[in-house]
Amino acid sequence: MTAPVKPEEPGSMSTATPTRAPHQDVPSGHKPGDGRVGGGLFDPKQLLTSLPDAIRKLDPRVMVKSPVMFVVEVGSVLTTLFAVMSPADWFGWAIAAWLWLTVIFANLAEAVAEGRGKAQADTLRKAKTDTVARRLTAGGSSEEQVPGTGLRIGDLVVCEAGDIIPGDGDVVEGVASVDESAITGESAPVIRESGGDRSAVTGGTKVLSDRIVIKITTKPGETFIDRMINLVEGAARQKTPNEIALNILLASLTIVFLLAVVTLQPFAIYAGAEQPMIVLLALLVCLIPTTIGALLSAIGIAGMDRLVQRNVLAMSGRAVEAAGDVSTLLLDKTGTITLGNRQAAEFVPVRGTTEAELADAAQLSSLADETPEGRSIVVLAKEKYGLRERHQGELTDADWVPFTAQTRMSGVDVDGRKVRKGATGSVVNWVKERGGSVAEDAQQLTDTISQAGGTPLLVAMEDESGPRVLGVIHLKDVVKEGMRERFVELRKMGIKTVMITGDNPLTAKAIADEAGVDDFLAEATPEDKMALIKREQAGGKLVAMTGDGTNDAPALAQADVGVAMNTGTSAAKEAGNMVDLDSNPTKLIEIVEIGKQLLITRGALTTFSIANDVAKYFAIIPAMFAVAYPGLDTLNIMRLSSPNSAILSAIIFNALIIIALVPLALKGVRYRPVSADKMLRRNLAVYGLGGLIAPFIGIKIIDLLISLIPGIG
Repeated sequence: MTAPVKPEEPGSMSTATPTRAPHQDVPSGHKPGDGRVGGGLFDPKQLLTSLPDAIRKLDPRVMVKSPVMFVVEVGSVLTTLFAVMSPADWFGWAIAAWLWLTVIFANLAEAVAEGRGKAQADTLRKAKTDTVARRLTAGGSSEEQVPGTGLRIGDLVVCEAGDIIPGDGDVVEGVASVDESAITGESAPVIRESGGDRSAVTGGTKVLSDRIVIKITTKPGETFIDRMINLVEGAARQKTPNEIALNILLASLTIVFLLAVVTLQPFAIYAGAEQPMIVLLALLVCLIPTTIGALLSAIGIAGMDRLVQRNVLAMSGRAVEAAGDVSTLLLDKTGTITLGNRQAAEFVPVRGTTEAELADAAQLSSLADETPEGRSIVVLAKEKYGLRERHQGELTDADWVPFTAQTRMSGVDVDGRKVRKGATGSVVNWVKERGGSVAEDAQQLTDTISQAGGTPLLVAMEDESGPRVLGVIHLKDVVKEGMRERFVELRKMGIKTVMITGDNPLTAKAIADEAGVDDFLAEATPEDKMALIKREQAGGKLVAMTGDGTNDAPALAQADVGVAMNTGTSAAKEAGNMVDLDSNPTKLIEIVEIGKQLLITRGALTTFSIANDVAKYFAIIPAMFAVAYPGLDTLNIMRLSSPNSAILSAIIFNALIIIALVPLALKGVRYRPVSADKMLRRNLAVYGLGGLIAPFIGIKIIDLLISLIPGIG
């Protein structure tokens, strides 16, 4: 879970605050409600720098992974052989050249997508250094120096200020500030300490202060940086289920068109219009779905790259796709929906107690409370109620009771008084244990504050009059700006949002209503969260969630999309299939949007590719057989200058459209939060109709240009 680390019990005070690198809750360029997921800038220079990789990918062992483009490469080889056999035939050489360019352009799209990852991998490699580790011996009484590559799981190593952490692990002793800029890009140091959910450290990061003992949790070569390098380079990228299914569809279409072209020649011979093999190969390449076949891999790589640009590391393309299909979002209240820094807003006394008496008792009982909430109570007493600032050192005879997660109270015994402040249940029990009773209006006040979305804390005192409740402190947590609008967008997309909180049901309902979520789970435990995930999945829904603690690990592993915070434990990061390096739980909403954009982009370009093939059919078939079958002339709606020009124009267009669509494949189709039905209609109108019209215009223009070339037109 996000901070607070443990679910808050009703009315309890949080002992932890969110530990995140400074960030904007909504990244630059994406404001709530703007309906746009950016894909990063495309630089045309990337085409030139990626060209050598594109040439290397012509290796048939690489090309065979893409059935459609492998067929094009085989066609390119055969066409080249036929051109060599007839060296004076300019048409054969032109077709061969453009078929090779088609393959190279397809490889170029993939190489450009991979190039972005390789650039980031180079940066990560600089963070990897050959460190010497100070390993504790078996007894722990002495240290020995060993190479970082010689460490094994379970080894204990000591790191002090200035040391590079030699491997991934968990802090088991001490606390230190750590520079993680090599991983996150954020220059502000973070605190790492033993116990809790801030114990995980990453190899290659630098200790800036103090001394910590780290228990190594990974083998050499399997560290977080190693995995990041493999993933962003694409070395560990495997085809996702959707990609495999689409590849099977494209391969099936290719086989169908291959059989159609093979059977076409006998009919052509019978009609006295036998076609050269070069023409048949050109026809095959134009009919098979080369556009999506060329861009399919680039789309998947670019989807993961868009996450990397937002400092989210997806462990597989499957996770990105699952994010696009998510139908239920589990969002922690604190730090995700709300700002997470509850502040004292007012003191509400019970009957018989004045505001001044309550403010004085609240301030006294909070001096030993070091939590942000406790500090805010002291500030409120001074600023709103005019009490002078006091410190523990002033009261020399006082017996202080510090706030702990176990007692959920703080206070002081001084001048014959015992003053306590804390969670409702804890203070009520304290009063009753001393023989006192709780005023009726105290319960009414706590219910009123809870229903308003606040958190009530009780203040009680025991003196010569006996133990009694003096009043209630109202803590308020503020819902982040723009969250309601983002939840409206998600609802339009058919996604259900569920707020997870440790608050009591009344408080949870009030905040859920204010934020605009669809449902909430109050007084949640890790077991409750796991049960909710399984219940949603049993209904056929895909679930996404965030977490940072060891107790979140089972739920992160169970969720279809589990986003672990980088500030969390090693167990949480191992269980999730994504890691947010900024540790910003709100980013889960963006991750879902990026996943949907990936699926929409793939679907849109598939629609465009198939529509393209239909249009190219009208360009080539009439040109090939209009002489033998005059009736086909009615289909020759483009009125191209000659059969050879028609075929060459279609081949050139087929190649150029790939390179023209590379920026779209990398940036992604413009995405808006609408229902799947509206999105389908829009894509059919834009990319289906566009795929039909573009070839007619493009092929006609190319044909006109070819006709101007002397000796060819």
